[in-house]
Amino acid sequence: MLYRFDGKQPIVGETSYVSELASVIGEVIIGEHCYIGHGAILRGDYSRIEIGDGTSVEEGAVIHAPPNEVNRIGNHVTIGHGVMAHGKSIGDHALIGMGAVISVWSELGEWVAIGEGTVVKRGQIIASGMVAAGNPARIIRELAQRDKEVSIKHNQLYMDTAKKYLRYGLEPVKARE
Repeated sequence: MLYRFDGKQPIVGETSYVSELASVIGEVIIGEHCYIGHGAILRGDYSRIEIGDGTSVEEGAVIHAPPNEVNRIGNHVTIGHGVMAHGKSIGDHALIGMGAVISVWSELGEWVAIGEGTVVKRGQIIASGMVAAGNPARIIRELAQRDKEVSIKHNQLYMDTAKKYLRYGLEPVKARE
């Protein structure tokens, strides 16, 4: 659901899907061809969130930013299930693994891969083209071409899923009695 707060309301691209089970609050800008999954929370209540085109925010992810600041998330980014993204920026084509924490004022470059459960600490910067994992996040290697191919495929899957949700919608059903 989309919610106006303190005179600010979300703006969602016409070709993007936002689940009715998600909460998108206040100053949140969502580009075109995005997928915002069930149970995701995007809180632009005292800050601004900008999400680029073709980005997927999977189920249970939470996105926020420090007061009076902006959390910029690029184009064709995949934010996995249960991610906590409270950083400053995530570059184009980044892949954030399930359950990762992207802490306050952290910055991720383009084509970055963050492993599942990784903790990117407050103010930490992960340079473009790197794979990081662990707690705290450490660079483990450069992103390989095969990683990019997997990321592109995964991102396309969610853009296609968004199209299906827009086309068919959700239909409640009754549980068996």
